[in-house]
Amino acid sequence: MNPITGEYGVMRQRPGPGDGLMVADLYARPNAAVVGEHIHPRMTESFTVVRGRLGLRIDGREDEAAPGTRVSVPPGTAHDWWNTGHDTAWVIVEVDPGAGFEAMIRNLYCLAADGRTDSKGRPSLLQASLMAKEFDEVIRFTKPPRAVQQILFSALAPIARRRGLRGSYPEYLTRVTAVLEEIEALPPEIAALLGHVLRDGV
Repeated sequence: MNPITGEYGVMRQRPGPGDGLMVADLYARPNAAVVGEHIHPRMTESFTVVRGRLGLRIDGREDEAAPGTRVSVPPGTAHDWWNTGHDTAWVIVEVDPGAGFEAMIRNLYCLAADGRTDSKGRPSLLQASLMAKEFDEVIRFTKPPRAVQQILFSALAPIARRRGLRGSYPEYLTRVTAVLEEIEALPPEIAALLGHVLRDGV
């Protein structure tokens, strides 16, 4: 759970051996939003709205996705999302390949849970300088421009390391925040829509 951005994720399908598709149930409270517009250089990310409404900006074009809508974002495409409704949105998120994405999300959520981010869920510049390098092939934020980010983060990274910061924290990759006995069952129409991507079909 990310207490700052209002996201709550439940892993439905972890990437298999050698990496692969990750599928997660994402719950986003009203006004929840991702930490900023970004791209995934080598990953396809798909969103299927189960409940609520999701605002999306993909390659500069804004739209709203209602229940039953599935949207795929190709690698290298700038995108952003937010909950546009008055209730908690339930969205199935697919990321392929997903191992690096899972590691990045675990770090971001745990940093937020430990009070190590700002009011929008973003890590400090020192922390970001190391995470940007660690997860460069996973996520790249569109602002500030990449050239500015590279110059700034290259200058800050040695300072961050001297202060004991890391790009990824092993303890975050294994931290168990909650265990569910049962994942919420998908409505039949959504399960049918996703049947080709879910290994167990539910």
